[in-house]
Amino acid sequence: MNYLLPIEWTSTFIPLQDRCPVSSFESIEQMYRDDTGEELLDHFSEFSTEPIGAASLAQVHLATIRETGKKVAVKVQHPALAQWAPLDMALTRFTFSSLKRFFPEYDLEWLSSEVEVSLPQELNFEIEAQNALRTKEYFSHIPELPLVIPDVLWAKKRILVMANESGHRLDDLSYLDSNHIDRDEVSATLARIFNEMIFGEGAPLHCDPHGGNIAIRKNSGRRSPNFDIILYDHGLYRDIPLSLRRSYAKMWLAIIDGDVPKMKKYVEEVAGVGEDKFPLFASAITGRDFSVVSSSILKPKSQDEKKTMSGALQEGMLADLVQLLGQVPRIILLILKTNDLTRSLDESLHTRQGPVRSFLILARYCMRTVFYEQLEEIRGRGSLFWPPNAARLFGAWLGFVRVEVKLEAFELWLSVKRMLGLQPSSIELGSGV
Repeated sequence: MNYLLPIEWTSTFIPLQDRCPVSSFESIEQMYRDDTGEELLDHFSEFSTEPIGAASLAQVHLATIRETGKKVAVKVQHPALAQWAPLDMALTRFTFSSLKRFFPEYDLEWLSSEVEVSLPQELNFEIEAQNALRTKEYFSHIPELPLVIPDVLWAKKRILVMANESGHRLDDLSYLDSNHIDRDEVSATLARIFNEMIFGEGAPLHCDPHGGNIAIRKNSGRRSPNFDIILYDHGLYRDIPLSLRRSYAKMWLAIIDGDVPKMKKYVEEVAGVGEDKFPLFASAITGRDFSVVSSSILKPKSQDEKKTMSGALQEGMLADLVQLLGQVPRIILLILKTNDLTRSLDESLHTRQGPVRSFLILARYCMRTVFYEQLEEIRGRGSLFWPPNAARLFGAWLGFVRVEVKLEAFELWLSVKRMLGLQPSSIELGSGV
């Protein structure tokens, strides 16, 4: 996971997000001809020969639709993938099985199994188009979230034509600061978007939100927040079963409250991890040392904690973590991947507030999930107006409102702090939910 790896490793891999080797324009023209039976210029009056970004599976070109003059972004798969993807998957399977044979402590066969499921979906842009349309429809009912999903005009298996929605990388701090975009508000918005994807009923989960798949742009037409978050690359999605979503919410509430017995209970429900591996799993999902997890993860990460985590990695934590991940359900791996990527994005913003606001936002979504479950159970007992049911409903509502009020109060206090140019205090950062 990103927070466990040295900065030299993670910074080296950043170009893989959007600056990979480029397929030739001639090969793109031929693929378009093969897949549509038309020439590029039959449909586009302009088509840039150089892509604006290139990832491992595809590259994106700017173009203009001939009939309407509309500016679009055209995502085209690297033509050679059709030939080489099956071989790549076979080599990945062979490599990881060989690694396991000679180094049993590094069992990565679960990773090759996941690639064999996920890669064919990511290589089918018609599936990506469906995911994008579904996500756009879901978030259209939450207009307060400034999330932009580019409109899909049409799609083939290897070609996807979308509205051109451009922005800057989230880690372009000079752009944010020069345009008076509050990094803390960007952090809070990311937390709300991805917690909605994880905990929202019927919400689709984007499982690859790295820096190359998210952009930000100033939106002067909106007062608060004054920006848009643009989400690209909708190839890798999952749906979280309701029962898992509820247990996952209870797990995080236990983590935020520092309730170790409940943590153990729900970690086993969510991931099938027993007490012996529980401390490692708790550290993996929070990015914190277990001594902090068992007290309060709302505290900022100290230099001593960073050294402890780095030392543990060198002493064999990585091998233990690899073995642990091999035992966790695949859907949990993708949720953890999403959490890890969004936490990495958040850390790149270098916010003033520390982790407390993001965890309070997480707690709000978890409490909402638990409240809906409690409401369903109460309704199953009969009328909500029956006195015992009314009392249960009131108790459930109080638990939900407690988190809502605390978050609203904390955000108000942060606003005052920002106006005064002050930092949150260590007491505030250590306060519980």
